Amino acid sequence: MKRNKKGMAILLVLLLACAAYFAYTQYETAAARRAAAQLTLSGNVDVREVSLAFRESDRIDSVLVDEGDTVKAGQVVATLDSKELQLGIQKLKSQIAAQQSAVDKLLNGNRPEDIRQAQANYDAAVSAAKNAAGVYNRTKQIYEDIQGVSRQELDTAQHDAAAKAATAEAAKQAWELAQNGARHEDIAAAQANLKALQDELAQEEYVLSQYVLTAPTDGVIRSRLLEPGDMASPSAPVFKLSILNKKWVRAYVKETDLGKIHEGQAAQVYIDSQPDTPIAGQIGYIADTAEFTPKTVQTDELRTALVYEVRVYVDDPQNVLRLGMPATVTIDLEGAK
Repeated sequence: MKRNKKGMAILLVLLLACAAYFAYTQYETAAARRAAAQLTLSGNVDVREVSLAFRESDRIDSVLVDEGDTVKAGQVVATLDSKELQLGIQKLKSQIAAQQSAVDKLLNGNRPEDIRQAQANYDAAVSAAKNAAGVYNRTKQIYEDIQGVSRQELDTAQHDAAAKAATAEAAKQAWELAQNGARHEDIAAAQANLKALQDELAQEEYVLSQYVLTAPTDGVIRSRLLEPGDMASPSAPVFKLSILNKKWVRAYVKETDLGKIHEGQAAQVYIDSQPDTPIAGQIGYIADTAEFTPKTVQTDELRTALVYEVRVYVDDPQNVLRLGMPATVTIDLEGAK
């Protein structure tokens, strides 16, 4: 009886051992299947950054945002001291107003009062010329008939008549000029000068617009590099701006796994601070050229292998991903088939 119990116990132990071995092999098989169905990569977060600098060189007047501030596209973040430029613009506007008046005067022609005055001057000059001509004729007749005047008096009368006639001709031309108005060439020259001043004003106003630094896109101020009173220039950035609309994880894949992935394939991104909350991503870039494993990849078996860079792009509306942050990428290979 005891032997039967002992045999039963041994049999029971053997059955339990077999069951445990079967369960273990099933677990290992399932784990192997899961590993084969999923590719896991390690990488780091990359963020696009923009260096914001003024196009013009001048002293910084104000800095309106600090490090860590979120800014919107078009938001003013800094300004330059523009007092000198504004004074120059005001001077240009005064010159344009004066030149515009000159152009208007040429286009409108002379006033009726000016024309009538020119005509009156012409009439007076004609009368004076006729009187001087009469005096000369009478003096000449006396000189020829009775020689009652000297030769010098005759010459004086002749010269006076000629001068009054020339004055009358000049008055006539002035009257005609007043009637005809300005020449087309003079009007064109005045209009060209006006256009040159207007173009110069437009250029100065554009330069003034560059004295205001705005954010080119939505983002977060990562670095504030200059302060009010510093001299700004195109080569001296005022801010470093991180762009929020697209981030990616830079990872590396072995050549043996390269055929398992493709552009557009879905992926999940995990970070240490949120291990249970994956961020949905998509493979957007796979390098065409292999490279040696970077030092940031901490996998022993890959240290001497050639790998290919992979970029997994993600949307991060909550802004939880930071530049250089380590991340884990998982890719469902079964779903990709």
